Amino acid sequence: MEKEELLKMLNHALELEHAAYVQYLSHAELIDGENAEPLIARLREIANDEKEHQEKFRSLIGMLGGTPSMGVAETHPAKTVREILEQNLKDEKEAVDTYRRIHEAVVGRRGKGYYDVLLEHEIRHIIMDEQEHITELELLLGKSGESY
Repeated sequence: MEKEELLKMLNHALELEHAAYVQYLSHAELIDGENAEPLIARLREIANDEKEHQEKFRSLIGMLGGTPSMGVAETHPAKTVREILEQNLKDEKEAVDTYRRIHEAVVGRRGKGYYDVLLEHEIRHIIMDEQEHITELELLLGKSGESY
């Protein structure tokens, strides 16, 4: 895989993270009711994780000599708590699938650049964070372990 193709994949990942950040914060504002506070706090916490992922992707893109995207992937509205959790679960799974493809591409480039191990390490950690989000969203939906 050429560096330009890898940069394109990393920028798409960055756009997914931009969208996730906005979406989690927006969805947090829609939740109300008696037990809303813990869920609102957790959605905001996940949004902060997505913000950290943005920073990592920007750094990786810059390290490779690319220009970080300012674009935002598609966001998805939701109204009820269930819709919010379901939509974010779907989006987290899409992110993991995308980041796995990037990870495979980086592993395939091993030995062709000086940043391959660092790229692999950072992307693997982002995947692990996203998998934790999947686990938590499934628990909140009563779907524990379904994604295994």
